[in-house]
Amino acid sequence: MLIINFLKGNQLSKNKEFSSTSSSRYSLALFELGEELNLLKNIEENSLLFLDLISHSDDFKNSIKDPTLNQRDLTNVISKLSDIYNFESLFINFINFLIFKRRFFYVEKILKNFNEICSEKRGEIKAAINSAKKLSTDEIKKITEELSNTFKSKIKLDYNYDKSLIGGLVVQVGSTMIDTSIKSKLQQIENRMIGA
Repeated sequence: MLIINFLKGNQLSKNKEFSSTSSSRYSLALFELGEELNLLKNIEENSLLFLDLISHSDDFKNSIKDPTLNQRDLTNVISKLSDIYNFESLFINFINFLIFKRRFFYVEKILKNFNEICSEKRGEIKAAINSAKKLSTDEIKKITEELSNTFKSKIKLDYNYDKSLIGGLVVQVGSTMIDTSIKSKLQQIENRMIGA
């Protein structure tokens, strides 16, 4: 009931189209409730774990997108996950509310948006790094520290090992792109040859 009243209070869009604005409202509602109840850190950890489950389980991802699954089946799946991972009751109530409102299809988008809100409120800048070789935890930590020093801000780094790169790194911090990959350099040479 707390979530329903809170979302009604924030006047969620009644449009049938689920826009980015609608997604942001759900995300912001979860953030504000978590903050109000002093559960924000736990809710953020729950959401990251939930997103990790989605990205690593095709069955779970497919069940989210499956229109034939009824609400009871979905809430049972969520209840079992909660038993295994000990999710906060606020987080589970929020997920069940999405199921009830037929918005569970968008849960990944909503939770990613929620995590971005948490990062922004902490003053973090979002950064992404793709590397041609697997980086160790220490290497990722050093890169994060260097980026924090360079940009004079906390950095939330999303690391991805990209086999398609021949060598080097592709780093994006906010709107700034730093591409040191060999693949990019070869592409530039090829473009110059075509233009000549």
